[in-house]
Amino acid sequence: MGIFDKLKTTLGQGVNTAAQSLGNKRETFTFSALPESLHELQALPEADLGNPFQTAALTVLALCAYAADRNIGTEMLNWLRGPRPLNGQEISFLNDRFRDGKTYLPFTYFAGSAPENNYTPAQPYTITVESSHVSGEEPGYCKLFIPCGGADAPRPIKLRQRGSDGKWFLWEQYLLTGVRTPKSADPWA
Repeated sequence: MGIFDKLKTTLGQGVNTAAQSLGNKRETFTFSALPESLHELQALPEADLGNPFQTAALTVLALCAYAADRNIGTEMLNWLRGPRPLNGQEISFLNDRFRDGKTYLPFTYFAGSAPENNYTPAQPYTITVESSHVSGEEPGYCKLFIPCGGADAPRPIKLRQRGSDGKWFLWEQYLLTGVRTPKSADPWA
């Protein structure tokens, strides 16, 4: 085996070890109420952003706030994004996703939410966040998945860890894509 073959083998083992260290894990978060301000979001125990699962769950809450009030939701999302606030294109994307009364989209990630009940979540509000074998493939980032009551497969969310303090921040979210039409909006229901 040549020197470069050894290097490839060593690098490959490191990536596999990082991915395997996270493995298939599931964390569930329960909230008695949805935060209505950045202060309320920051007061939650998960707001220490100590692991990527917490940041993923809080992102769903921030998207719910955005559906109700764009200014409050933007404040929350910017805080969750750390040193990289939303830019104009990202805000335009969010506004487009919520157009035509689709404010229910982030609520599809709570337990009990389904097209049949117009995505009305059970209370207290419960969110499950999952990891898989691909979650830790990229150093400094974590790709997690959140089950959706309106889709067959969990939706991905990517988080980035800040090196100076180890906190996890929102990097990319793919949570606002199409879901099955809620019963009240389905002309065929």
